[in-house]
Amino acid sequence: MRIIVNLDVVMAQRKISSKALAQHIGITEANLSLLKRGKVKGIRFATLAAICDYLQCQPGDLLAFESAESYPNE
Repeated sequence: MRIIVNLDVVMAQRKISSKALAQHIGITEANLSLLKRGKVKGIRFATLAAICDYLQCQPGDLLAFESAESYPNE
């Protein structure tokens, strides 16, 4: 099982730059990039809430669950 991060999709839909989002939520662009690519092990609820507030979305708009059956070769 894995979590798919759709942050880049939501940002593109709202025409929000990585720089603007990173500045607003108080993280570096490098850390935001890692988050967008799903290369992080976790995210603080406060950070997730700040992202959702700025993008006017729900956590489910940003994150999706993919079961193990969806990718049998791993």
